[in-house]
Amino acid sequence: MTFSPITHLRHFDLAVPDYDKQVEFYGKHWGLTATSDGSDLTYFAAEGSPEQYVVRVRKAGEKRLDLVSFGAANRQSVDQLAGYLATAGVKLISEPGNVQTPGGGYGFRFFDLEGRTIEVSSDVEVRQHRKIEEREDIPVRLSHVVLNSPNPEITLAWYEKHLGFRLSDTLNHPRTGDLFYFLRCNDQHHSMAIARGPHASLQHASFELRGLDEYMRGSGRMMRSGWQKLWGPGRHRAGNNTFTYFLDPNGNTMEYTTELETIEEDTWHPSVFNVQDAETSDQWGTANDMDDFITKEMFNDPDQGLYIAPPV
Repeated sequence: MTFSPITHLRHFDLAVPDYDKQVEFYGKHWGLTATSDGSDLTYFAAEGSPEQYVVRVRKAGEKRLDLVSFGAANRQSVDQLAGYLATAGVKLISEPGNVQTPGGGYGFRFFDLEGRTIEVSSDVEVRQHRKIEEREDIPVRLSHVVLNSPNPEITLAWYEKHLGFRLSDTLNHPRTGDLFYFLRCNDQHHSMAIARGPHASLQHASFELRGLDEYMRGSGRMMRSGWQKLWGPGRHRAGNNTFTYFLDPNGNTMEYTTELETIEEDTWHPSVFNVQDAETSDQWGTANDMDDFITKEMFNDPDQGLYIAPPV
């Protein structure tokens, strides 16, 4: 690809069987704001983000990742990307046109190589947002999404070739090989990542808080409320961001983070970090050890929506 059409991550959309508990989780506990809701569909915004919404929850019989949405600079970039993907043999779900979700815009959807629905859009109306204040322990924005793949090297190459993502860093195990690829589309260390897993699924989604104090307060609030903490608090080496991971009511992993590294595009050189080095996972040494239980939970359930476009 000779151009990089993707500017940023907009939102991710989930379908879940236990809809009411998922809606309560995001609105009452996680710190998001419901901006548009109905009996079977709710949109959640982050108070500090200009995006119309950062998560959409849909009631469904089977759990799935409905889609991941990215922003593009303008309509020309959207059209250029759609034309390129069609020529490259990528299956388009829709042609570029008006987006029928809050904020409108101009965009289209397509399947990635493993069957996930991806949306790219521009000209979405900016939501009225605000500055998150000191000690306010709610998400400022959606930070990144991580996708499990049984063939992460092939998935990495696909996103590099077709969407212009750039590799920031890699996590490697000396015996089993590469486990995790961090990908960027702007100066944030990663807006998405590809993790090695037994099947295609959402590994986790991460939300940026205002700063260290707010991150710790948010993590503590979730723990005091009885939500199952998988891992953290700690600070990763790749990306230099903090982490605390929790399970949501439908078994998806959600992360609080802050201080994700920003990089200089022209001078950055990707590193390979050994996961057997304790500081790769947690520079502080404060988090519980990564174990088989955490790994299994982050593998998540096999995605039931591959090559099936969501109804909304």
